[in-house]
Amino acid sequence: MTTLRSHIDTTSETFRRNAAAFDDKRRIIAQARAAALAGGDAKAHRRHAERGKLTARERVMRLLDPGTPFLEVGQLVAHDVYDEPVPSAALVTGVGTVGGRPTMVFANDATVKGGTYFPLTVQKHLRAQKVARQNGLPCIYLVDSGGIYLPLQEDLFPDEYHLGRMFRNIAEMSALGLPQIAAVMGSCTAGGAYIPAMCDEAVIVRGNGTIFLGGPQLVRAATGEVVDAETLGGADLHTRVTGVADHIAENDEHALELVREIAVRNSRRAVSGPPREPRPPLHDPAELPGIISAGLREHIPAREVLARLLDGSEFTEYRSRYGPTIVCGTGHVGGYPVGVVVNDGVLFPESAQKAANFIELCVQRDLPLLFLHNINGFMVGAEYEAAGIAKHGAKLVNAVSCARVPKFSLVIGGSFGAGNFAMCGRSMGPRMMAMWPSAKSTAVGGEQTATVMALIRGDQLAKEGRTLSAEEEESIKRPIIDTYERQSHPLYYAARMWVDAVVDPTDTREWLTLCLAMAADGPQQETRFGVFRM
Repeated sequence: MTTLRSHIDTTSETFRRNAAAFDDKRRIIAQARAAALAGGDAKAHRRHAERGKLTARERVMRLLDPGTPFLEVGQLVAHDVYDEPVPSAALVTGVGTVGGRPTMVFANDATVKGGTYFPLTVQKHLRAQKVARQNGLPCIYLVDSGGIYLPLQEDLFPDEYHLGRMFRNIAEMSALGLPQIAAVMGSCTAGGAYIPAMCDEAVIVRGNGTIFLGGPQLVRAATGEVVDAETLGGADLHTRVTGVADHIAENDEHALELVREIAVRNSRRAVSGPPREPRPPLHDPAELPGIISAGLREHIPAREVLARLLDGSEFTEYRSRYGPTIVCGTGHVGGYPVGVVVNDGVLFPESAQKAANFIELCVQRDLPLLFLHNINGFMVGAEYEAAGIAKHGAKLVNAVSCARVPKFSLVIGGSFGAGNFAMCGRSMGPRMMAMWPSAKSTAVGGEQTATVMALIRGDQLAKEGRTLSAEEEESIKRPIIDTYERQSHPLYYAARMWVDAVVDPTDTREWLTLCLAMAADGPQQETRFGVFRM
């Protein structure tokens, strides 16, 4: 084991310039986060309060064990995606402790479009259910939703991973012994009615909670019957006549008390703490923004990052002299052991082989894996193609894909092309994935793409005996660069649920600790690797 020592001059002009540039990026994320936390507009909040209802985030905080953290999933989803604001996709999801057990919580935000489900709301709901299943977590649904957003029904209803998948997931997780608990705290309409109906146990709030497949307007349109919401699907009906709900609550606070009692009653296992006492790094994580290049063109030293993330800055490195452009080794975060794979340059054949071998070792030892991305991709060129870079890179992608230990992914710099796959990008199935505010990710870098397109156009003109002027080249390249710049931004990724969070470097240790704690008592799976091409 080595104690990592920092060689960064925190008084240098470069450090100060990097930190200042990072603050600009941090402000963009802070503004988006404030909008997400605010939820709907003042008028919607006023109507909500007049009905005696807590907000979605108030409900979550009162449900959780006092003083315990909340690992939010998808806070920035839907930011600037639709024609009108839909903060957090009208749904709060995340992992918190309820009755001493980590639990996935879903809370519809009725101050945002009545809590209706937009396409990204469905994606967010399904993502949270996937996290719950992977980590063996119970689910609590705090329901207050008007159902699907009907103008976008074709993006919500018919496909395998649309609305119906939510109900299938509830049934399958219940079958796995993962408690599914619902509290109906407002409207629960149409397909949404199946959430409490399919849960193991359900609470409904008198006067505010309603459950019906067709609301009063739909019933009138379909049958001509005129009926009010309470008579059609209120708490008295569903607890006394239909049995769709099991318990009646007088208000939100009472409902949350009942849900906590149900959760405690259904908790079947104790939660283990970290295997060793957490220790802070020797070097301050607050220094990380000054280490990150303002434009991601400069090298981000891998060991300097690890010195500010790992407990005690202690790191046992694997093959430190072989394949040095990728750093692999073991350490602890928040007292939890973890195998770390972090880029320290472009991936060469030997780098890929080294990382693949290290992943095999972590799987054998049941060690969770943490991937820290700062990668342009695999090395290209005739020499490296002849050396089998595609074959060796495929070994790493194979190992990453098949490893069944918990995997967590964090983009700290760039993450481009096949390098993203090799470093456990979203398509490789990390349990949780985040980006730093300064990070970027696209299939290929914007400037490289623009240059390729300009070269192609230049070759076409050359066949006609013409040359590409500087003005024509700029007219080709500039729109591509601008588009890639916008699409590579972490806020763009988080808004589309391509990552679960945008995490500040200073908060990264806490985020990682919560991720590792969430997975620590989860189900274990056997790993079987695919065929490695030798």
